[in-house]
Amino acid sequence: MDSKFFTRASLCIALLFVMVNAHTNAAPRANSTIVIPPAGQFYHAVYPGGITGEEDDLTLADVTSYETTVGKSAAWIYFSHNWYRDRAFPLATATWIRDHGATPYIRLMLRGGAENLPNRPFQLYKILRGRFDNDLRAWARAARDFGSPIIVEYGAEMNGNWFPWNGKWNGGKIRDGYGDPKFPDGPERFRDAYRHIIDVMRAEGADNLTWGFHVNGGDFPPRAWNRFEKYYPGDAYVDWLGVSVYGAQTPQDDWCDPFRDALDTAYPRLDALAPTKPIFVLEFGVTDGNPLCDQAAWAHNALADLTSGRWARVKGFSWWNETWQNDGDPAHDTDMRVQGNPALASEFQTFVGNNANVLGQLQFQTAR
Repeated sequence: MDSKFFTRASLCIALLFVMVNAHTNAAPRANSTIVIPPAGQFYHAVYPGGITGEEDDLTLADVTSYETTVGKSAAWIYFSHNWYRDRAFPLATATWIRDHGATPYIRLMLRGGAENLPNRPFQLYKILRGRFDNDLRAWARAARDFGSPIIVEYGAEMNGNWFPWNGKWNGGKIRDGYGDPKFPDGPERFRDAYRHIIDVMRAEGADNLTWGFHVNGGDFPPRAWNRFEKYYPGDAYVDWLGVSVYGAQTPQDDWCDPFRDALDTAYPRLDALAPTKPIFVLEFGVTDGNPLCDQAAWAHNALADLTSGRWARVKGFSWWNETWQNDGDPAHDTDMRVQGNPALASEFQTFVGNNANVLGQLQFQTAR
């Protein structure tokens, strides 16, 4: 986007954003709202990785190692709150993230421990019947009392059948078991459960929560009833749209789609789904060691496209900076860590660390 078309006011805003590249210790107030970056600028964030693969054991050392390597702080730090461990608001993790100067982004994961299976402890019909309302109310009160902004989502990548809130496990394409007979039951149950969770939390005064609707870039299974549009709870319930886009996730994967191809497919659908909502690439990454794609080259192309403004409504991105074991052979381990590949680190330093248009801290506007 050509800067000569900026108004004087928008230029002032843009200059303010450029100057903020490091964290400060002052936490924003609970009634602050997140300011969406002006055209040509982007928030930078990360899931910094843990050691168990559970997405909830991240540490400050993980964050600082990533940020030091990249050369830019993270505006938000992304992690999962797994209800198979406990249902209480993850205060300790959220607190150290805030103390570090970032904003917590919490994936609210009402699930058992396994993937690719029905979610028997937390099935969608149980959410809809209010089985967890007391837990949700307590979570909301603790989030409210946290006293500063939090970003939160329920049901990440709901159009992917690896997660138990996907429609496959909740009625699928059947239309006569729940709700509107013209609508597939699986996505409809998810949509209504998402609305229910937010209604319960809003009733407790948790107005410091920014709600994300986070889809996978591709629909799995690739069926009309499972398109991510079917799951959308509506503009009244969603603040941000988000998408996951990955290349190969293991060295053994027999595919490695280019980032551009995947987002070019998903972006027009997101653009049409909610034209007034900002879009974020909430997860992206590719493993080292897959012969079908070079990790640094894949990231180079992704970051070049993202920071060029190819997708005008994309306002930020978050790398999935994790390593995990796939079997007993270390050569088969997944490694998406920027710290693990100097060539990958160099790409991030160029496009993120040394780029004043990539912002390392959220900006806020406080309601009067």
